[in-house]
Formats: sequence, structure tokens, C-alpha cells
Amino acid sequence: MRKVVYGAACSLDGFIAGADGSIDWLHFSDDVNKVMTEYFSATDTLVMGRKTWEVAAALAPAGGASEPSPMQTYVFSRTLKRIDQPGVQLVTGDAGGFMRGLKKQKGKNIIVLGGGDFARSLFEADVIDEVGLNIHPIVLGSGVPFFLDAKRRIKLALTRCRQLSGECVLLDYRVKHSRTSSKH
Repeated sequence: MRKVVYGAACSLDGFIAGADGSIDWLHFSDDVNKVMTEYFSATDTLVMGRKTWEVAAALAPAGGASEPSPMQTYVFSRTLKRIDQPGVQLVTGDAGGFMRGLKKQKGKNIIVLGGGDFARSLFEADVIDEVGLNIHPIVLGSGVPFFLDAKRRIKLALTRCRQLSGECVLLDYRVKHSRTSSKH
């Protein structure tokens, strides 16, 4: 069965962007590029909420919106009416149920982009299988949180811990799914 991986670079105090949405504090290096290549080589599907989609669409190069993505992309929203981009599908229904169905399909891993409310809904539905963090040596004080209250404790098992250049630390965890959740 496919795995759902939630990961991002974050500050030591758990933010994936500053209060103004800034990411100018992120450290990019050959180490980070290797990690990203590793994650994306095992992935064929991206999922994200509306807010992350809007940021990604705004950052896309001019004219790039009509070019299909090499990965299937799903955007979850209760407010968007449509998305006009090849390879991107709008999902307006239950995110947890959709993700359970997606996990049963043939394919590679599924990466959750962004954070906040969308990731919380997937944690609540117990469909996230792995969590990856690239922790940066900065305390932002406020911003867009990596985690929001999932209304329960989520137990994790450390699978990798590695120092990256720029004094960053890469942590990967496997989610220990609750026994009361539906099959994964």
C-alpha cells in the first residue's frame, strides 16, 4: 500500500513560514537537494490544501500554469469552484476518505505539501504514515505552524536522524497508527 508522507522544513519552534508567509530563513544546500530528490523519486502524487495551492500557483513561473506537472496533484478545498491546470484535480469532499481510497491505488508515495488545517484533517483521519522534518537553527516566534491540534496524541517511531549542512537536522518518523482507526 502507498504511504502518505507529511514533511517540510521548519524552524526550531515549529513554523514552516514566518507570520507574513516568509521563507527567507530557509537554508538550501546540496544535502537538502539530495534529500528532496530522494523523497520525490519515491513519489508520484502531491496533495495540498487551498492555501498552499494559492501560494504555489502565485510562485509558478509565468506561462507555467498551462504545463502539466510530472506528478498527479490534488488540491483540497471547500471554497474553490474549479482549477484550470492540467494534472491538477480539485477535491471538495472528505479528505480522509479520499486519501484512504488513494492509498489503495497502485503507485508511489503521496506527499502532503503545506501544513496547518489541511495536515490536521489528515492526522485526524489517521491517514499520514510518515513525518519528515528538516529543522532549521532559527526561532521565528510566530508564523505558520507545522502542526495544529489533531485532537489526539500521535505516537511516532524515529527512522532517521541526520545533521545536514547549515546546522539543520533531518528527522524522519513512522506514524504508529491508532488501533481504532480504519485500515490503512
